[in-house]
Formats: sequence, C-alpha cells, structure tokens
Amino acid sequence: MIEHPPVIVHPPSANGARRVTVRGQIVGLAHGRGEVAALLRAAGMVPGGDEIVELDRPELIEWRGGDLDTWG
Repeated sequence: MIEHPPVIVHPPSANGARRVTVRGQIVGLAHGRGEVAALLRAAGMVPGGDEIVELDRPELIEWRGGDLDTWG
C-alpha cells in the first residue's frame, strides 16, 4: 500500500483554484498559499496564530499537478 501525506493539494482547476483534502476529506478550495495555510490551520494540521506554515514539507503535503507556486 502506498503511503501519502495527510494533506493533498490537487491540480489547479480552470479558474486556478486547488482542492485541498486532509486524510481524504475535502477541507476547501485554495487560490494561493495563504488559503492553503488557513485551511490547514482550520483543520488542526498546523499551529494557529501567526506561526509560519511550512508548505514545502513532503511528509505533510503532497502537491499534485504542480508545486506550491502553481495556480492555474
């Protein structure tokens, strides 16, 4: 069985939004890094407040269809 990180950021849609799932559940659509970080905070995956969310951690996030700079 292939292990995936708990967070998947799916390929961009035609409008540039990327679906974000946590452990197989859709937590929202993101249009940029800040929105991914906010969704992860809301899902309890990273510290809250003003702490920096490290979006380039492969053990936490799998970016499909492009990296964290790919938005449409």
